[in-house]
Amino acid sequence: MSPFGVTNSQVSLLFILSMHEGLTQKQLADIAQLEKSSLHRNLKNLVGSGYVKKTRFPLFEITFEGKKLINNIVPEWDKAMVEIKNIIGNEGELSITEVHQKLTAKRV
Repeated sequence: MSPFGVTNSQVSLLFILSMHEGLTQKQLADIAQLEKSSLHRNLKNLVGSGYVKKTRFPLFEITFEGKKLINNIVPEWDKAMVEIKNIIGNEGELSITEVHQKLTAKRV
């Protein structure tokens, strides 16, 4: 994501915000599974770059510029995912999915 001037975490936040009409920091942290300090730092950079705005306190929203950035990133993201799948194959993809599910399973 470096050619676009954003980090993977920032792209994740932009994707999340693009699917919602506005989220609080707490909601974003829960969805993105980011610690408070990491979220704050990433949001500060995204707001400073004009990709995210905080217009309806306490909600953060993606801007038009943020949406344009996402639209530019998606084709490159898709290419990268195809390349990764070609490298790891179906078994590798299934293994990663299984590990992810175990790591993110709600613990009771």
